[in-house]
Amino acid sequence: MAILAVAVLTAVSGITVLAEDVSQADINCGEAFHLQPQEGQAAVLEEEEKTQTQVCVDGAEYPGTVFLENDTTYVGIREFSLYMGAHSVDWDAQARQAVIVSDNLTITAQSEGKYLTANGRCLWVQDGILNRNGTIFVPIRVIAKAFDCSVSWDAEERTVYLASGSGAITCGAAYYEEEDLLWLSRIIHSEAGLEPLEGKIAVGNVVLNRVGSDQFPNTIYDVIFDMSAGVQFSPAASGTIYCTPNEESILAAKLCLDGACVSDDVFFFVNEAIAENTWVSDNRPYVMTIGNHTFFA
Repeated sequence: MAILAVAVLTAVSGITVLAEDVSQADINCGEAFHLQPQEGQAAVLEEEEKTQTQVCVDGAEYPGTVFLENDTTYVGIREFSLYMGAHSVDWDAQARQAVIVSDNLTITAQSEGKYLTANGRCLWVQDGILNRNGTIFVPIRVIAKAFDCSVSWDAEERTVYLASGSGAITCGAAYYEEEDLLWLSRIIHSEAGLEPLEGKIAVGNVVLNRVGSDQFPNTIYDVIFDMSAGVQFSPAASGTIYCTPNEESILAAKLCLDGACVSDDVFFFVNEAIAENTWVSDNRPYVMTIGNHTFFA
C-alpha cells in the first residue's frame, strides 16, 4: 500500500538467565564491565574512562552495575528493580524473560527483545535488551519510566539523575486512548501488516508526526481519512483499514503511543515496487527504507 498525494504540502546486576542453579557470582557479574589496568592498555583505558557514566537516584549514587553502550546508559534489571523496592524478580525460562513484581507494578523483559512491558504499557528499547554473561541489562531511561521516575542527564558530570515518582507507571488501560489505539493499530496493520516490527513503528510514526504538524489534521482518525489533498492512505479508500489488526500491529501502535520513534522526520511512505503515483518519490526528501517501504520527510 502507499500514501498518495496529489498536491504539494508545505510542508527504556540483572536477572540471570542461566539454568535453575544460579550462583551469586553469576548474578553479580558486573566485573565484566570494569576493565582492570594491564600493561600496554593505557589508550584503551583512557577511552574507557571517557565512556563511563553513573546513576543517582533521589540524590544518592546508585551502587549497582552501570555501563554505557552506543550512548545509552544500561543497568541490570534485577539489581536495579530490587534497589527500587521490587518484591520479586524471577526468570521465566520458557519465555526467556524476566518478570518483576513491585507495588502496583509488573514488568516483563525478554532477553534480547526490543521492548519491555510495564503494567500493560509497551516501552520501546531501540538497541535491544542486552544479555551479558547471562544477565539482563536495560536502558536506564526505559526502566526508570516503568518505575515512574523522572530522568535528567548532566553531560558535564556524565551522570543520569533519577527522581522517584509514584513507584509505578500508569497502567495501559488508563493510558491508551481506546479510539487512538484502534485506528493506529488498523492503519499499521493495513499498510504494514507483513513488515518487520520496526517498519510497523515507522508507519505509526508517519501518522503521529502528521498529528503533531500544523500541515495535517490533529487526530489519528482525521489524519488517516484526510482527503483534503487526495487519498493519503490507500486503505482508507479501499476499505482494508477495517480489517482486524494482528497482535504485532497492536503492539506497534502501543509502542508508538508510548513514544517509540524510528524517525520524527517521516511524513510520507510508499511501496515503490507497486506505487502507481510517484509524486512522493519525486518531490519529498528521502529519509530511510525499511522492508518494502521507503520513507520521506
